[in-house]
Amino acid sequence: MNGFIVIDKPPGVTSHDVVSRVRRILGTRKVGHTGTLDPFATGVLAVAVNEGTKAIPFLDEGLKGYDAILRLGVKTDTLDMTGRVLHEADGTAVSPDRLEAVVKSFVGEISQVPPMFSAIKRNGQPLYKMARKGLEVERQPRRVQINTLEILSVILPLVALRVVCSRGTYVRSLADDMGAALGCGAALKELHRTASGPFDIASSVTLEGLEEAVREGRADALCRTPYAALGHLDAIPLNDAGLAKVGHGRAPGLEDTLVAAWPACDSPRLVRLSSGGKLVAVAELSPLDGGGFHVMLKRVFC
Repeated sequence: MNGFIVIDKPPGVTSHDVVSRVRRILGTRKVGHTGTLDPFATGVLAVAVNEGTKAIPFLDEGLKGYDAILRLGVKTDTLDMTGRVLHEADGTAVSPDRLEAVVKSFVGEISQVPPMFSAIKRNGQPLYKMARKGLEVERQPRRVQINTLEILSVILPLVALRVVCSRGTYVRSLADDMGAALGCGAALKELHRTASGPFDIASSVTLEGLEEAVREGRADALCRTPYAALGHLDAIPLNDAGLAKVGHGRAPGLEDTLVAAWPACDSPRLVRLSSGGKLVAVAELSPLDGGGFHVMLKRVFC
């Protein structure tokens, strides 16, 4: 098996736990994941298997989708309801108009300070390890993009939201910032990731479902190939000579492909080199001053 399996992560386990479980289920050690989820969070966790691990750096996971439930009237040290409560207030007194106005104010490009309970490293140490020792260090704000922020339901003090945002956005921080804007505080009660780049919840499988698929001999049908996962890159099919060249670690020329011209570009861009609908390599095209392109292999696949 080579490619990606989209796991519907259950609550209470880490992303690393999921990888370990997939290793045991599939009986292979070459397994990794993309886009870490907090232990309490659920939903889409793309797990790369064998050759799929080579494709991780080239994925386009720029957009993430989440369904979240906020608890108004509480502030915690982790910014979610698994943490220590620092402050409580009345979370039922927020008017519908005020809630809608605050939600709208967070759509677009915003500045966000990453939480202390995060995997961001400072001097080689994850912030969450410092936070567990009661330490807090200054974090620089980051610019993130909130594409969609939709209210799904309101049963105060709970507010259900649908979020589409850029990679690197912390929904816990978003909840905390919204709580501060409302004046009553807020913490994340539930978080369910529905999409991460090309991977979505509709194509996911539970760990138990994967085990069953392996027993029944249909696990391969759950695996998305590296070629499909990198569908945002132009595909350049190779002829037999080009396939042989790449197999020996040499970049192909246009004459080694089945296309009439390289894709137009005025700056370096990545492409998929393929054969028979399978990914052979990821290459970078760089335009030359006098015309034409320089082709450099970035990663060759089996």
